[in-house]
Amino acid sequence: MHAKPPPHAKPPAQPQPQPHRTRTRTRTRVTAVAAAAFAAALTPATLAYAYPTATVSPSTVAPGGRVALNVDGCGTSTARVTSTAFGEVRLTPGNLNTTNLFGSATVFRNAFTGTHRVVFECGGPGGERVTIPLQVISGAARGGTGGSIGSMSPGQIAAGGALAAGALGTGVWLLRRRSAG
Repeated sequence: MHAKPPPHAKPPAQPQPQPHRTRTRTRTRVTAVAAAAFAAALTPATLAYAYPTATVSPSTVAPGGRVALNVDGCGTSTARVTSTAFGEVRLTPGNLNTTNLFGSATVFRNAFTGTHRVVFECGGPGGERVTIPLQVISGAARGGTGGSIGSMSPGQIAAGGALAAGALGTGVWLLRRRSAG
């Protein structure tokens, strides 16, 4: 036999559906994903490499032409670049991020045609070195991208992709938030 509950006892409470909890969880998840993508985009791409990476753009140039020089991951605030094509150039940070150093050089008008070594030295003489080839050709420099696209590292591509994904996710979240409110 079952005992009857006393007349003053309340039946067990039924949970009430709370639709705002689902939206709150979704917002929390979207915010967490956007924050993770943003953090990944801010992480220096050089953490994946044990050595600095350097670029010379364009990688093919005529005598008298200008080249952009970039080294990333030195861990110093200056770098020295030397080449038989243009002599010596000092690189400095482009902003507060001292791991990315920039500069430019003008190729000598009497530079010989062929491949020149461009040597990047982090912090100056005796620092960690990276060597990149520079092709000097007679006449006008090669058109198109000038080798600038081919010189992107996988870390730079990943950082750009993560930043774009984070921006897209944040935009979707803001549009959904606006339409729900």
